[in-house]
Amino acid sequence: QVLPVESGGGLVQAGGSLRLSCVGARHTAAGNHPMGWFRQAPGKEREFVAAITWSGGNTDYADSVKGRFAISRDNAKNTVYLQMDSLKPDDTAVYYCALRSRGPQFLERYYVNPSDYDFWGQGTQVTVSS
Repeated sequence: QVLPVESGGGLVQAGGSLRLSCVGARHTAAGNHPMGWFRQAPGKEREFVAAITWSGGNTDYADSVKGRFAISRDNAKNTVYLQMDSLKPDDTAVYYCALRSRGPQFLERYYVNPSDYDFWGQGTQVTVSS
């Protein structure tokens, strides 16, 4: 395994919740680097959702998900999570996990641009019905 692997997507009604998980490959030292979540809806560009520093101590969110989504991580498991509450039909998209492996480890920064990341998962579909 080289790429991160996402899971947890599915179909949910508006107002519902989902929790996405992303496991990074152990040899990429995913637990030592910043990670992020992005999404892409049909016909739209990939957009930033949430990002987290290697320690989990600092996070950032797109305005559209602030107060509804929460990113967290468990470095012992090389795993990052995205808890999504109060889901809306506009949240329907393929959600991608990303790992930044370049640069020093244990860097207390997060990144919001797709070009700042080096490894991407295959994506997991989230569909919110009205």
